[in-house]
Amino acid sequence: MRSFRSTTAALAGAAIASFTFLAPGTAQAWEPTKPVTFIIPAGTGGGADQMARFIQGVIAKHNLMSQPLVVLNKGGGAGAEGFLEVKKNAGDPHTIIITLSNLFTTPLATGVPFNWKEMTPVSMMALDQFVLWVNSSAKEKTAGEYIATVKAGDDKTMKMGGTGSKQEDQIITAALERVTAPKKFTYIPYKGGGEVATQLVGGHINSTVNNPIEAVSHWKSGALRPLCIFDGERSTYKEKVTADMAWSDIPTCKEAGVDVEYQMLRGIFMSPGVKPEETAYYVDLLKKVRETPDWKEFMEKGAFNQKSISGDEFKTWLDKAEKLHYDLMKEAGFLAPGK
Repeated sequence: MRSFRSTTAALAGAAIASFTFLAPGTAQAWEPTKPVTFIIPAGTGGGADQMARFIQGVIAKHNLMSQPLVVLNKGGGAGAEGFLEVKKNAGDPHTIIITLSNLFTTPLATGVPFNWKEMTPVSMMALDQFVLWVNSSAKEKTAGEYIATVKAGDDKTMKMGGTGSKQEDQIITAALERVTAPKKFTYIPYKGGGEVATQLVGGHINSTVNNPIEAVSHWKSGALRPLCIFDGERSTYKEKVTADMAWSDIPTCKEAGVDVEYQMLRGIFMSPGVKPEETAYYVDLLKKVRETPDWKEFMEKGAFNQKSISGDEFKTWLDKAEKLHYDLMKEAGFLAPGK
């Protein structure tokens, strides 16, 4: 008859053997255990809002998550409200955020205590373009004609509408002012890209530098006219958007003698202090989103640059982008005191 001591030793040995067998590679993959909050650090109707809600729809349509994804706009303080919300939820894998370039511009312009390194980078989903738009009734048919109008007018007579202050749209406007110097624009900030487009359609402003997806419906309807795209090369999308034009038919601003380039991040981040396997879950989830035909159609509709990176490559890109924004904002005089 086996003694109590020998039986206990045998059981302990079996437990150790079992642990040793399972530990190296068979740990259960992490996945959300409750609804995931998807924060948008911007207003409704803009490019970030549209992309986040589209991602939400694709995930639901293809059953890519076992838990629901709940979209929440927190655009106060030029997006600072959203970033600080993620920052305070350290270690929470059930909070993610879509980022645009206010990831860099907001802390630099406002001095709010936040830096992108205080979140966990997940994936760059794409780079968003900027287009110089005018109302279709405007006399200017090209970017060159538009710049000539600005130069010929009185200072600050041209009203440029944009999303927020000292953010991407105003940075591009400041860059345009270098071309038109000493003529200046009157920059009018609105809460979101959707409102900016509506104001241009209504003739309340003279121009915008809206993202393609923010203005495409008004271009299709004939209400707006694109003059140039702020990229080094023309768009690769050749399918007609209107009866006679595709995104690839829009010249670059450089082609028209307007030497200004700018593209905007569309990326996903998590709270700080999350575990590698939790980050890996979202990297894989977003990869599945990008592989759907829905995503490919969305990319073409919005004329996105489909660059997508994760991990160390993404962090390196973010470091360079932060330096670029610092230099641009310093030149424009947009930095908060002490920055």
